[in-house]
Amino acid sequence: MKRIQKGDEVIVITGKAENKGQRGVVLKVLNDKVIVEGLNMVAKHVKPNPQLGVEGGIQRKEAPIHISNVMLYNAASGKGDRVGFKIEDGKRFRIFKSDGKRID
Repeated sequence: MKRIQKGDEVIVITGKAENKGQRGVVLKVLNDKVIVEGLNMVAKHVKPNPQLGVEGGIQRKEAPIHISNVMLYNAASGKGDRVGFKIEDGKRFRIFKSDGKRID
């Protein structure tokens, strides 16, 4: 089980000035990077391909952010929070380190 999973709300703690402090939902988790909805946008130049129906031009898309540069957002405290694990009845689940509340 990973500390940050798809669908989690995260806050960017370091990186580009326009992304720092922003919140978003994780779309995809790669090995050591995450793709966050609407953050770390880059311009990708795309060639047209009429056979596939692809128009050419410049498309905006999300680029990966290293997992160490984001924290799970704790709505109760309004800040990013560290994640820990707890085992009860043979089930492993994630908790917030600051208040011990269960995440999932």
